[in-house]
Parts: sequence; C-alpha cells; structure tokens
Amino acid sequence: MSEDQKRILEQQLWNIANTLRGKMNADEFRDYILGFVFYKYLSEKMEIFANEILIQDNIKFREITLKIDNSKDFLEAIKEEALEKLGYFLKPEELFTEVAKRGNGDNIEADLYDESKTNFILEDLQKILINIQLSTMGTESEDDFDNLFEDMDLNSTKLGKTPEARNLIIAKVLAHLDKIDFKIQSTEVDVLGDAYEYLIGQFASGAGKKAGEFYTPQEISKILAKIVTTGKHKLKSVYDPTCGSGSLLLRVAKEVKEVNNFYGQEMNRTTYNLARMNMILHGVHYRKFDIKQEDTLERPQHIDQQFEAIVANPPFSAHWSANPLFTSDDRFSQYGKLAPSSKADYAFVQHMVHHLAENGSMAIVLPHGALFRGGAEQHIRKYLIENKNFLDAVIGLPANIFYGTSIPTCIMVFKKCRENPDDNLFIDASHEFDKVKTQNILRDEHINKIIDTFRNRTDLEKYSKKATLQEIAENDYNLNIPRYVDTFEAEAEIDIEAIAKELKALDETIKTTDKTIAQFCAELNISTPF
Repeated sequence: MSEDQKRILEQQLWNIANTLRGKMNADEFRDYILGFVFYKYLSEKMEIFANEILIQDNIKFREITLKIDNSKDFLEAIKEEALEKLGYFLKPEELFTEVAKRGNGDNIEADLYDESKTNFILEDLQKILINIQLSTMGTESEDDFDNLFEDMDLNSTKLGKTPEARNLIIAKVLAHLDKIDFKIQSTEVDVLGDAYEYLIGQFASGAGKKAGEFYTPQEISKILAKIVTTGKHKLKSVYDPTCGSGSLLLRVAKEVKEVNNFYGQEMNRTTYNLARMNMILHGVHYRKFDIKQEDTLERPQHIDQQFEAIVANPPFSAHWSANPLFTSDDRFSQYGKLAPSSKADYAFVQHMVHHLAENGSMAIVLPHGALFRGGAEQHIRKYLIENKNFLDAVIGLPANIFYGTSIPTCIMVFKKCRENPDDNLFIDASHEFDKVKTQNILRDEHINKIIDTFRNRTDLEKYSKKATLQEIAENDYNLNIPRYVDTFEAEAEIDIEAIAKELKALDETIKTTDKTIAQFCAELNISTPF
C-alpha cells in the first residue's frame, strides 16, 4: 500500500470523526469514533478468522443462521476457536457490516440521510458491545476486554436530544465507516494501526493540556524507542509505567523484529481502555500484553518484575503522596530520601530503575528542572550517578514540542550495565527544530542526528560532549546541559571608532536640518518647533 493510499485512509477516518465534532468536545467524540473503528476491526477480524475455519464446509460465516442445519454446532465450534486465538467472539448478526445495514435501511447508498428511512439500532448496538465483553467471561482474555466499551454511552444526550436523533447520527457514522476497506489482511504495513495512531494524534493536537494524559508526539516516541532498542533485535519485554494510549509501547515494537511481552500501567480509566484497544487493533495477541489501571507510584501493579526496555513520558512535576511508609518500599528505600510530594519526577525515575533488568535500558522524558533542582532531588541524582553509575545520557529537547505545555524538556537515559561507565553523554538538541504554526516539531534529520550522536557517543561542537564523572561531581551533580555543552556564540566585535564617526556625521546632518526648518518657519512667520 502506498503512502498516498495510507493518507487517504487517514483522511477518510478523520472526516467521519468530524461528523460528531459539532455535537461534543474532542475528548468525547474521540471515544466514540475510536470505539467504532475498533468494533469494525474486531468484526472484520472475526469474519476472516471464521471464514478460514469454514472453508472445508463450503459456507461463509455470515451465512450461518438458525435456518441452516447444525448452525448451533457451527457457532459453538467457531466460538471455542475464536476465544482461544482471538480472545473474543461475535455472532454473524453482530458483525459491524450487518448492524450498519440494519440501521441505515433505505439510506445505505444515500448521501443525504432521512430519519424516516433509518431503522432503530441503538439498543441492539449497545447490547452487542456488551456481548463482546461477556463473550470473554471466564477466559484468559477477560481482563483485556473488561468494560472496554464503557465510554461509549449510546444513550448520551450529547449525541442528540432524542433517541431518534442519536440513532440517526450513529447510523450515519456506521454507514460511512462500513464503506472503508481497513485492509487488515495486508502484510505490507500495519495500515489500520497507522491510521488509528493518526486519529489519536489528531485528537491530541486539539485536546490542549489533556493531550499529555494520553499521547506522546510521534517524534519523541521515535527517539525514546530508538534509544532503548540500541543494539537489540528482539526484546523479551517492554514497559511503560504511564502508558497513556499505549502508543509509546507500540513504537518500541517498530524498532525491533519482535517484542515478546508488553507491560503498562495507566491511571486514567478512559485512557486505559484506549491503550487496550490500541494493543488489540495493532495485532498484539491478548496473551502478549498486560496493561493495568491504577496509580503507578501509589499502587504499582507489576511488583517484582523486571523489564529489558522501559520508556515513559510521565506527567511533568506531578504531585504524589510521598508517604513516609514508602521509605521501606524496595523502589525507594536504598536512596535514603523520597522525591518531594510536589514533584514526582524522581519518584518515577526510582520506580523505573527498580523495574529495569540488568541488561536493559530506560529512557524517560522530564522537565529541565529535574536536571538541577536541589534538596531531595539532588540527593537522588547523586546516588544514581556516584553510588550506582546508572546515568548514561542527558538529551535536551526544544521547547513547545509537547501538546499542552511549552516548557523545554529533556530525556534522561539510564542503564544498570553501561558500556561506557567512565563518562556521561550530554546532547543539546534544543536549537534544532522546525516550527509548524504554533508547535515546534522534529524532522527525521533532527531525530537521526540525536540518535547517531547517542549511539556513537560523539563530541560535536556546540551540540554534544562526554563529561567525566569527576566533572559532574565538581558541578555538585547539577546536570544542566549548558554546564557541559558550550553553545556560547560570541557577539560580533564593535568598531567604536566607526560608530563615533557615524554619530558625529548624524549630528552634523541634524544641525543642517534644524537650520532648514528654521528658515521655513521664518518665511511662514511661525515659531520654530525647537
């Protein structure tokens, strides 16, 4: 599939999403449109899977009705296989296309929708979404589908004041989606997965401060993913303790041939649902991902597990309890101090280091303050560098690159077994970016320069420098990048003598002009203005 065709699919989905734009805010119509896309994906996957099983019986899945002999036997056999391989089950009449056709009646080929020609399907559709979840009860995939569609309230007045109005808009959305070929059998690229990521990104760009809760810009995800996969072709595990929509975990998978298992934790319930949908829609088998919903710092869900790659873009300087009881928690006890309650940045660092495997690497996005703030944070920095020597690199990013905040940020890279234990690499990439409207973005050339410099540990004038542990100690463990990477630009020399001559010439010109004005004023018999 060409890039142009991918762009067409992305635009088609965005246009359908905008059908709901005038009725609710971006957060709300995001949940509906992504949910419907996901439902269509599950339906198409189910139908393809069932048709393959039924080849020897010379029958199609959609043709199985109560009128057919042994229909119950067929469905039971397919259900058993589907729950094992796919993790869920849909009946033929519950498939997306069938519901779209039932709902749209005589409107199915029309561009202008007539409410009188639309059949009522809201109750039926809501039951189907619940049935998808119920089909998994008592199976291995139950946790992965539990309340997955809970944010799609088809009876919400935000969709329309009356049931008929709500039915009309939903039927219209289903009809438009039904006409799109998701190409989920394509082996060339993850077409639908890329389009889904595009939709999430589009919603994030219009979500203001809330965008940071569920989405990391793709260029930053790419940098983090390339860092933690350096020198790797396969990963046993990847973990994101603040996984949002799961996009960062999936980005890591694009950088290697295989990831055995994905792990994540997310506090926001709606975003947690989105992360699970995103995993399934990208073809990650339900046995290969474990996404939990809870506060990572207060109630960690993957205790005692270690991961080969860890990535995170946690909420900047978030509040946490910093409960004294945590001083005996294995994640924090060895440091002697907890991160301050008003700034959880280093609590996330400590949490991630605790879960990092001996052969692993982690990359975390933090505000610049984490590099130089004093108190407990300085104490933790010193312990990580002096006692453990886990810090590997610090990368400064441009300001205004994240949705919802314009502050400059950095990436801190940690490894337990460092290939270069005698120095730390500092990269100042804060001045190299493109400005698009109000947002700064990183192009491929900017990303490649960062990654090449990191992997080769290159010293580049005004861009990167390897600093010894002694240098960092002499700076009292202040990691502020300008202390190590000199980006000073000397001002052009000023020729005082030439400027003096220019001022003298200007003075003479002013005097001549004043005389001319005085002569004009005398001729006009008016007073001079000076």
